Amino acid sequence: MAGAGPNAPSRLVPFRRGSLWGYSDQQRRLVLPLRYDDAGPFVEDIAWVRRGANFGYITPDGTALTPLHFTRADNFRRGRATVELQGQTFQLDRAGNRLTAPPDSTEYAAETDFLEQGDLVRRNGKVGFRFSVGHAVVPAEYDEIRDSYHGLLFVRRGAKWGVINQKGKLVLPLEYDAIRATPANGYAFPIIEQAGRFGYLAADGKLLVKPQYREAQPFVGSAARVFTVGGQTGYIDTRGREFFEE
Repeated sequence: MAGAGPNAPSRLVPFRRGSLWGYSDQQRRLVLPLRYDDAGPFVEDIAWVRRGANFGYITPDGTALTPLHFTRADNFRRGRATVELQGQTFQLDRAGNRLTAPPDSTEYAAETDFLEQGDLVRRNGKVGFRFSVGHAVVPAEYDEIRDSYHGLLFVRRGAKWGVINQKGKLVLPLEYDAIRATPANGYAFPIIEQAGRFGYLAADGKLLVKPQYREAQPFVGSAARVFTVGGQTGYIDTRGREFFEE
């Protein structure tokens, strides 16, 4: 089975109708039938699924990679996935075999440099930014500036956050309570929070999905898991389309 990067797009997206889960293509056409109680995204061509209290893994053609017998099953990352079985926690390889060697710790080292695009400029207790490429300068009028690694800056004034692009232009107004990006998915599609609701940003720093969900998880590959205000669970794709229906 050919490998795929952890954030490579999958042609299949977890799809929920009512209480049952299957997988659809990018046009929301059902490909794998609705027969699971929960389902995860395909990562490295493997997805976790749940029936009752038991988890297992499947491949894109619906073939079982493992039995449905785990009490926990995480997404694959760098050829490994953490599972729990009979009170024991361990990792599997992409063939479904139990691993005994620990992962290379350098592969999971946290990235701590949040200002790789230039330098902070401080003046009178405020911060601005000078980009290392080009001539754009962000004036020192913010209380905090963070680098998102995609040509965007997250800026805070008081309690509210917004986004500035590489040209120094404010592309998302300072109206949001939080903006979060994670190195686990390459800082793609940051999550925004406003008045207790969550949404996502697009690559240009503008809104992909307005804050409307009770909870929003980071994108994994081409899908992100969300929880509606009504308590339902489903996935959206990188265009913000919902892959669930009641």
